[in-house]
Amino acid sequence: MTPNASLTDLQVLNQVAEDLESRSMAQKLREKQKLRNMYGLMERQFHNYYVEAARQKGSSGENLLTLLECRLDNVVYRMGFGITRAEARQLVGHNAILVNGRRVNIPSYQVKAGDEIEVREKSKGQLRIKAALEIAEQLGFVHWVEVDSKTVKGIFKSTPDRADLSQSINESLVVALYSK
Repeated sequence: MTPNASLTDLQVLNQVAEDLESRSMAQKLREKQKLRNMYGLMERQFHNYYVEAARQKGSSGENLLTLLECRLDNVVYRMGFGITRAEARQLVGHNAILVNGRRVNIPSYQVKAGDEIEVREKSKGQLRIKAALEIAEQLGFVHWVEVDSKTVKGIFKSTPDRADLSQSINESLVVALYSK
């Protein structure tokens, strides 16, 4: 074997290693973007959620998903008051939502177990809310929320477990991306 042949082989091996690493990085980035877009967050806000999740005890990935699921806009979406998370976010931002009887217009507000979420009286007649509730009733509600469609109120019973959430999310890739 000549020195030139070894160098070429080494270059090929390095190129293969770089390709594998860039594919892995791309996969991690795609997973993060999927999760970030699913919840409608900007990069800085998503990163702050990761930092908070990593600070907490337990699995950083599961903590991240729990923080995202407990956002008020997401809970409003899960209760069926909005067809999409973006619509639920708009309802929150436009003062249409009460938490424990108090108006909250911050979509990132962290809902706690036992909190009562309801649509304000003057917003209950909106067709989009009625339509969203009809669709949600047909699809069924998640078990960690209890919803009364007639009064347009719901109770956030508990934080969801990892098994309750979408299996298409691979939070470990997001953690691996941020822990570099």
